[in-house]
Amino acid sequence: MKTASGLIPTRRTLGALSFLILLAVTIAALASTPRGNPGQDSVPAGDAALLDGFRHVEVASVSDALEQITGRKMYMSHRMRPIFPSKFAGFAVTVLLKKEANHDPDALTGMLAAIDQGAPNSVYVMVVEDGADIAGMGGLMGTAMAARNFSGAVIDGGVRDVAYLQKIGFPVFAQGIVPSTSISHYRFAGANIPVLCDGVTVSPADIVVADADGVAVVPRAAASQVLAVAQEMDFKEHSMYAYIEKLKSIEEAVKKFGRL
Repeated sequence: MKTASGLIPTRRTLGALSFLILLAVTIAALASTPRGNPGQDSVPAGDAALLDGFRHVEVASVSDALEQITGRKMYMSHRMRPIFPSKFAGFAVTVLLKKEANHDPDALTGMLAAIDQGAPNSVYVMVVEDGADIAGMGGLMGTAMAARNFSGAVIDGGVRDVAYLQKIGFPVFAQGIVPSTSISHYRFAGANIPVLCDGVTVSPADIVVADADGVAVVPRAAASQVLAVAQEMDFKEHSMYAYIEKLKSIEEAVKKFGRL
């Protein structure tokens, strides 16, 4: 068979033509594919570096640095404990539940929307009013947070479905473990607003850090300064261990490093 130009195409020519057509179709498909919201899938380089830094310092050092820089207590009480040993850092997504008896099926919809709208590296900070014996979250919410790559959750209230949360490895700090529900007892009162969580003010996008020593909250505007001081404190303290063992004296180590 001849083409319009009068030339008979060879197998090689037809193969090359097919490849070019396939390439053009692929490029067109990629160009039309939705890219999604970049804020949901990635973290700006500066924010990523901050989180990486906070994930490698001890919360005790962060707490000391906060007190030194802000002059305020920015750590939560001894009541805020992990459901399993864990360490994380992330940006606060805040949620407030108000105590209110109701039969409204939509009363708590907002707390779920806050999860579905949350970005990776978020920490879900929930305040349950008078909720020490009310589970603010459980396995279903934890699964959704894990699927969206949240760093963890901090609940000023209770938590349930702990066995499942442990199974999927999603870290939660809470006031206690209880089997109760918030349904019909609470109403969603707001998300991404300043909240008072276990005595500490948490604003949206503040950095929440947690480890075996507890939870601290770093105001976003002071994060770089707090991290630098905390890293210096960590370095001094870790250097002191061998020095104390060698001299068998903590007094000499404190004199040398100025850290206690």
